Amino acid sequence: MAVVGGGWAGCAAAVELARQGCTVTLFEAARVLGGRARRVVTDRALLDNGQHIMLGAYRETLRLLKTVGVRDQQALLKLPLQMRYPPGSGGMDFVAPSLPLPAPLHLLGALLRAKGLQREDKLSLARFSTTARWMGWQLHQDCSVSELLERFDQSARLIQLMWRPLCLAALNTPPERASAQVFLNVLRDSLGARRSASDMLLPRADLTTLFPAAAESWLRSHAGAVRTGAKVHGLARLHDGRWQVSASGEAVGGQWDAPFDGVVLATSASQAAVLLHGIPDADLNALCARLTAFEPEAITTCYLQYAKEVRLDLPFFALLDAPERYQWGQFVFDRGQLDAHNAGLLAVVVSASGPAAEQGQALLAEAIAVQLADVFQRPELGQPLWFKVITEKRATFACAPGLDRPGNATGLARLAIAGDYTASDYPATLESAVRSGVGAAASLWNAPA
Repeated sequence: MAVVGGGWAGCAAAVELARQGCTVTLFEAARVLGGRARRVVTDRALLDNGQHIMLGAYRETLRLLKTVGVRDQQALLKLPLQMRYPPGSGGMDFVAPSLPLPAPLHLLGALLRAKGLQREDKLSLARFSTTARWMGWQLHQDCSVSELLERFDQSARLIQLMWRPLCLAALNTPPERASAQVFLNVLRDSLGARRSASDMLLPRADLTTLFPAAAESWLRSHAGAVRTGAKVHGLARLHDGRWQVSASGEAVGGQWDAPFDGVVLATSASQAAVLLHGIPDADLNALCARLTAFEPEAITTCYLQYAKEVRLDLPFFALLDAPERYQWGQFVFDRGQLDAHNAGLLAVVVSASGPAAEQGQALLAEAIAVQLADVFQRPELGQPLWFKVITEKRATFACAPGLDRPGNATGLARLAIAGDYTASDYPATLESAVRSGVGAAASLWNAPA
């Protein structure tokens, strides 16, 4: 079997196929596995191309981490569900109790202990949770998150401090353009789920090490091949139903590879469309049109390095962003609390970051440093030793209402697609990518010979 694309979806598909006894060859155009969730080697440090938070509900991701030998207790920092702002910054302090309470009691406990919310705000959140649970977290017709919040009569302060930041972080799409149904799906598995499912999991290692590199080692130990620096530029269906893969790069020398029993295309949606369109005698125009219809959304991560002794009181905080005042940061992470080698390194995330990225790297980093110094009342945060701004321009798709997301099937035997853009309850997350890879592998494994 061949898997084209070494992101999280491709690695998941490769591991799952190998777990079922298939001999797998994984092709990746870049020299580092991970796709849009990978490590980046810079002139300053080893960084990620973006900061991620996982949930305890990410069952397939956690299962595959265990499969390839990653111990999640050591690889991930587990925190209770929370939305905590710096004290005195005008935010709130909302954190689920550490006791293993069943839903919705853990939410009730967090509400009772929450600071910075008025009675109206707490009743608003309780009303939302109760109504959504009564509805089974399902809408008859999708709408925007903003419309949903208005329909559920949510308070302006709760929207500012809870719903808008959660929507941006989870869907990477502003509430006025984001799918309410997908947002409800995320809330179902966080606010509405059992305590362990709602836990927030922060990677301690870089994103490539966390899963893709471990998957590569596991694949090689199970007779698999991993070819990095190998760009696939053609697929051909043979008369016997098998597939040939044409790739270029040092790892392959530009030759057609030996025939494969099946292929998983785990590239970006646009690249999958290019490869599918190039298959001779195959009518895939409708699928290709769907694959090229996604609108990209950017995510920017601003890394700020301070002296080693600089440390925040918590591993991460939410921030009140105000773009009109050049306060772009939405969340800040203390990387030193995840890995001691990163002491003094803060990562500030800006989701749906198109306008922020237009500021230019130096101006954006300066504005974010000033924002941190102001909200934490720590002047030293305004003077980092160095900064690095990384913008992933096509980090996700815009998760709009009623978005038409294709399944794994292509309509051609033993050829499947995988990626976080395929049909899923979730937006473009690590879990949706992994689930898609597992689903694509299953479709090949179960396909008739």
